[in-house]
Amino acid sequence: MEKNTTRYNIQLYIYDLSRGMARSLSPIMLGKQLDGIWHTAIVAYGDEFFFGGEGISSCSPGGTMLGPPDTVVELGESEVSEEIFMDYLSSLGESTYRRDRYRLFEHNCNTFTNEVAQFLTGRPIPSYITDLPSEVLSTPFGQILRPILDSIHIAPPGGNVLNGGRNI
Repeated sequence: MEKNTTRYNIQLYIYDLSRGMARSLSPIMLGKQLDGIWHTAIVAYGDEFFFGGEGISSCSPGGTMLGPPDTVVELGESEVSEEIFMDYLSSLGESTYRRDRYRLFEHNCNTFTNEVAQFLTGRPIPSYITDLPSEVLSTPFGQILRPILDSIHIAPPGGNVLNGGRNI
């Protein structure tokens, strides 16, 4: 006897925070080509979920000040129910992805979406996104900029902070 299981479409929204400037300036500044400075979000169950300097947030798809994504990647389908997903996000928001845990290079929107994508679909997000911090930091200019960039907390305006149902 086969049981019908509801499947949910999971997408990755990719935004270039540099609006194309990384593509033209990175060879001069870093000595290597970067196609963008990536912010990512997971779209599931009719909402967009992301992590930034305010913690885990959600909004309607494309609903932040960043507008529509530059690229949408179909990550696959998930059998995880919305209720289980929201419990999972609540747990992450109270521990691993609290706002005080945000670090631009080591613990950011892309580490969040990579972890959530694997939870929902069993697959990671594209490596060109997760490899970006090491690409930048492997350059002399990236090392010079690191202390300044480490103090930056990116939180696209327009989302509702989740963080386990409370602002921390």
